[in-house]
Amino acid sequence: MSTTSYSTLPDLILEPLVRNALMEDLGTYGDVTTRAVIPAATNYDAAINAREPGVVSGMQIAEIAFRLVDPSLEVETLIADGTPVLPGTTLMRIRGRAASILSGERVALNFAGRLSGIATLTAAFVAETKGTQTRITCTRKTTPGLRLVEKQAVLHGGGFNHRYSLSDAILIKDNHIAAAGGVKAVLEATKAVASHMMKVEIEVDTLEQLAVVLEVGGADNVLLDNMDTLTLAKAVEMAKGKVGGKVVLEASGNMKLERIAEVAATGVDYISSGALTHSAKTLDLGLDF
Repeated sequence: MSTTSYSTLPDLILEPLVRNALMEDLGTYGDVTTRAVIPAATNYDAAINAREPGVVSGMQIAEIAFRLVDPSLEVETLIADGTPVLPGTTLMRIRGRAASILSGERVALNFAGRLSGIATLTAAFVAETKGTQTRITCTRKTTPGLRLVEKQAVLHGGGFNHRYSLSDAILIKDNHIAAAGGVKAVLEATKAVASHMMKVEIEVDTLEQLAVVLEVGGADNVLLDNMDTLTLAKAVEMAKGKVGGKVVLEASGNMKLERIAEVAATGVDYISSGALTHSAKTLDLGLDF
């Protein structure tokens, strides 16, 4: 697995996020510890190393962090985002003022460790779909302010992205259905106003609701929420019989890693899991002089 063009963003987009994190960490007076104990002229070579196996993400952001602290630092990224690594692998080398390296260390590692954890968990989910056409996708259950980079990390792990925001597509959830008066009513209301350029997805909890969706039409995708595996398999069979073509099916709710293989085997098109971003364990990375 390696990074691809769609999973790399322009530095210009990422810089404000990294700059805010550096300002938070440096506080109002900068790195007082480093200023107190490290002579200004001290230079060092440092490296970011993996201390456990995983899939790398956040190297681009780590490099931005060091360059924002001190443009004179020589930063060499050795392992691209999206690459699997083993313990002991050197991901990045940084050369230059020791004080600058130390001042950027924590922000660089916070981003790289967090995002590599997401990429690593995503890769584990993707591995469980081997031999099927099912794709793994994330959700909007992201850390506030970090959605863009967390969703990039999902791409680095081999997954796919769901909506970035509420404005990306129409996703009719259970509360929309309750407030609008039922599945048929909400689909008819959507068809009356939705742009032909915007995808429509509707969430259903039962096969009875799915039958109504297939009859009324107007939905491009159907989110099958919290269904057991047998029910998901029945939903796939129902969708195959839809006149005019098969609707795209997304399984969601209680999608734990140990369940992914059996859910993918039902034939659903997508499995979405908020755990990819909200429950990923930070990958252990360290900066060593």
